[in-house]
Amino acid sequence: MGCFFYSREKNKNKNKKQSRSSPTLTVDKDDFRDEMSQKANRSCSLVVASSPRSILELYEERAHELRDFRLAELRSATGNFSRELKIGEGGFGSVYKGFLKTSCSHLGLRNDSGNVVVAVKKLNPNGMQGHKQWLAEVQFLAVVDHPNLVKLIGYCGTDDGEQGPQRLLVYEFMPNKTLEYHLFNKAYPTLPWKTRLSIALGVAKGLQYLHEGLEIQVIYRDLKSSNVLLDEEFRPKLSDFGLAREGPVDGQTHVSTAVMGTYGYAAPDYVETGRLTARSDVWSFGVVLLELLTGHRAFDRSRPRPDQKLVDWARRHPAGTRWFSRLPDPRLAGRYSHRAAQDVAALAWRCLTAPGSARPWRRRRGPWSALSGTASWMVPPSRRRRDRPRLLAATPAPAKKAATAKRRRMAHLAKLAAGASAAPAARRLVHMKMTKVAATCNAGTQHVET
Repeated sequence: MGCFFYSREKNKNKNKKQSRSSPTLTVDKDDFRDEMSQKANRSCSLVVASSPRSILELYEERAHELRDFRLAELRSATGNFSRELKIGEGGFGSVYKGFLKTSCSHLGLRNDSGNVVVAVKKLNPNGMQGHKQWLAEVQFLAVVDHPNLVKLIGYCGTDDGEQGPQRLLVYEFMPNKTLEYHLFNKAYPTLPWKTRLSIALGVAKGLQYLHEGLEIQVIYRDLKSSNVLLDEEFRPKLSDFGLAREGPVDGQTHVSTAVMGTYGYAAPDYVETGRLTARSDVWSFGVVLLELLTGHRAFDRSRPRPDQKLVDWARRHPAGTRWFSRLPDPRLAGRYSHRAAQDVAALAWRCLTAPGSARPWRRRRGPWSALSGTASWMVPPSRRRRDRPRLLAATPAPAKKAATAKRRRMAHLAKLAAGASAAPAARRLVHMKMTKVAATCNAGTQHVET
């Protein structure tokens, strides 16, 4: 599913004016550094000392942590961009698995026979991801640092002469590919219910960090299952920050921008007005939640027309009705908590509320806090009582454990006491019966002797 570009007529003139001052397609390394420093200097002169720093200022502070690769080095790492090492392809270009003959132990990267395993994204000069988006990805990924965001190791920007400008990005390698690959590739085992909820929680934490964990607010703008990478333990990491934007500042409520994103994931209020907020990301997160719950794509042309858009199809299967049983992914084969499925669906609908102001996004009311409560419903129901979900309960508090143990001891002692009091009575009854039998026998014996 490709990205789309949407712009109203009133935005066209604005974009034309901006295009005169936008960076050229020259990607010489010296020009790249000069361009970054010039932008940072301009932003510094316009920002009040008490204001939060811009992404360019933050980039200047951490740019030294990125490595500036030579094109020959990346060619060697990927076998001259061998087809055998290609692990992904799209409108932006191709992604290759690479082996760097260098030490990157400080980055905590995987090591394969002395070589550091990386992912190298080689952008197509004529592809959808242009120089501006390439610069944005370098800037944002140099600044962010979170377990649920992919780590950018370095970049390469040069002019190859015959092949023209070359733009490449080097990331940490994610061995389990993307969430999209595991949800919709029928050749692979289905993702277990617990893993799905764990992925949803990780994605929510990554969004929370972007929205509230930095000096500035970052709006991701392109959350979708194909941009959620999975490491060796299926921990999710958000990738592809080419469309990311700084959030509103100085009391503004939104950022006005040309609409870009992926059809089926973009919030309708953003598409209609071009007003971008953090709640636009929350809508996209709600769509990803539905994908995790149902196993259906956000938009699938192979389905009947009324069912092509996942949000429209899912709305016809509300929780609490007999239709809801058709909503969860049939590949799960019932191995999930029914109550948890309803909770996840309810959270998705909160994220997919039409008025953007009604969507949860702050720390205390956002999807991340709601999912933390839902995490206790990860385990499937027991086999004997399929209609009631079994909790993956958290470890009880010490006081609760003590009270439970006391109740068990009291019940056990009561049972022992009842047994102890019943034993003498039973013995007396047996003794009386034996005495009666003995008396009867003695009376019979005396009668015979007489």
